[in-house]
Amino acid sequence: MTRYAVDHRRNALIASWSTGAGDTAVDVANLPAGIPSHDALNLAKALTQLSETCWRCYTHPASAADSHEPNSEGERRQEERDAFASVLTALTNPNLPADGYMIQSYIQVEEAAHQVGRALHALNAAELTTRVTIDVGAELAAIEQAELGNLSERARQAVTLTREDASPLQVAQASNLLHDNPFGPEALFTEIDPAAAAIAAAHWLDAAATVTGDSTGLPATQIVVEADNIEALPYETPTLVLELMADGATPRQAVMPLIRNALRVAEGEIPDITALQQRITAAEQLLDKRREDQSEPSLDALDLRITPLDPARPALDLLEDLLSGIRGCWLLYAEDATEFDEAEDLDDEEWQKRRTAAFFAEVREEATAHRERLL
Repeated sequence: MTRYAVDHRRNALIASWSTGAGDTAVDVANLPAGIPSHDALNLAKALTQLSETCWRCYTHPASAADSHEPNSEGERRQEERDAFASVLTALTNPNLPADGYMIQSYIQVEEAAHQVGRALHALNAAELTTRVTIDVGAELAAIEQAELGNLSERARQAVTLTREDASPLQVAQASNLLHDNPFGPEALFTEIDPAAAAIAAAHWLDAAATVTGDSTGLPATQIVVEADNIEALPYETPTLVLELMADGATPRQAVMPLIRNALRVAEGEIPDITALQQRITAAEQLLDKRREDQSEPSLDALDLRITPLDPARPALDLLEDLLSGIRGCWLLYAEDATEFDEAEDLDDEEWQKRRTAAFFAEVREEATAHRERLL
């Protein structure tokens, strides 16, 4: 989302957003001389709230809702998205108090736009209103662009957000990046929606685990856990994804429920009571085991979680874990590989390069052979 702020030194309203590789900022408008600081800050706050509310239509699209029946979550989300059409009008013609009353919309996007309009009305500056309207129009266009899978320019801020759905175009682009570098290039974090990138990473993790399993004789679902003995890895989530896919789930089916559940936890909900009960049972068993070693184990040290993903950034957290899982597969593959051991004339660096090249070649072949599961 875009954050708005007041630069008091220059008396200017500015907007900034993340690009996945740092934040960028633009000037929105010069503020009228002599306006109260409180009014200027109130405008910045209202604009930030409007951006957050509108971007929620991107992260929580109607297409991801379970139901689209009347009065359902799907219908409510669609109403929010449809309200984009009235945002710019609300900026210049907001609902204002009359006879002690004021109309307020139950549609959050619409009401947030009216709040910006009321803040502009209080400032009574035509040029400022024009500039703000232009910037909000650019923000709405960026969201619409992101919905189409194009995360360039202002829409690039979507790379830091977690979405309940993923564009097939973005998934395909992420897979192409992983084909070039199965360990995950930086572009995966700066050009791709993280949910789409996580779907592609799950596909490539499955390929890497299959290749490593064929090489070592271990089950694919145990590869990342075994690699943790070589180098500390976040193995829980990659292993869960591999188990789901071993049971027949596609990469999307394995990834998206994890992301959606974490988003619901972030909003204070219990997405799956059975899964929560299982995690509580596992936590109690872990506590009992630790009590055998010490009388009062520290709960902080146990790192107990009610969801395997960080609720504040679930898609990015999952993507990072899955890429670590791919690296874990390589660690085990490289430790087990013997085809270059007899080449005495190879130094360590060249030997490592050849092992990595062999691993990449086999993973690419496996991932390409089952590409239909990805899309």
